[in-house]
Amino acid sequence: MDPASQDINLNSPNKGLGVDRSDSLSDVPVEGAVGNSANPLPPGLTEEEAEELRIELTKVEEEINTLRQVLSAKEKHATELKRKLGLSPLNELRQNLTKGWQDVQTSNAYKKTQETLSQAGQKTTAALSTMGTAISRKLGDMRNSATFKSFEDKMGNLKYKVVGPKGNGEAVSSPTSTTPTQENPPF
Repeated sequence: MDPASQDINLNSPNKGLGVDRSDSLSDVPVEGAVGNSANPLPPGLTEEEAEELRIELTKVEEEINTLRQVLSAKEKHATELKRKLGLSPLNELRQNLTKGWQDVQTSNAYKKTQETLSQAGQKTTAALSTMGTAISRKLGDMRNSATFKSFEDKMGNLKYKVVGPKGNGEAVSSPTSTTPTQENPPF
C-alpha cells in the first residue's frame, strides 16, 4: 500500500486505510449530517453558511492530502539523490554529530566552562603541591623531634636485643650451622 494514499488523520474513520482520492467527500452521506436533530447547527450559523464551511473544509483537506503526496515524492527523490551521492544515514548522522560538536566547542558557554575547569585544575594542582610540601616539612620536623628520636632509640635497642650485634643486614648464623659448600648445598 502506497504511504501517500494512506489517510493519516488520527480522527478519521479511514485511518490507515487506502483512500480513493477520486471520490469527493461531499458525495458520501454522513450519518448525523445537517438536518439530523442529533447534530444541530451551532447558534448563529445558517444552513447555507454551514454548507459553505463544509465545502471549504473539504477543499482544505484535499489540499492537505495533495501536499502530503508532494512531500512524500520529494522525500523519495531526496533519498534517491543521497543514495547516488553515497550519503548514507550513518554518514549523515556522523556529519551532524561532528558539526554539532564543533558548534558546542565554539559556543561561549563551552569556552567559559573550559576556562573555569582549567583554572580549577591549576588551583587544585597548586593546592596539592602546597599540601605535599607542608606534609613533608611536618614529617621532617617530627623526625627531628625529641619524641621521635626517643622512639627511634628504643626501637634500636629492641632490635639489638632481638637480633644481636650482627643485626646490620648480615644474616645471623648459629654456631651449629655450617656454611653451604658445593658438596653440601642448602637445598
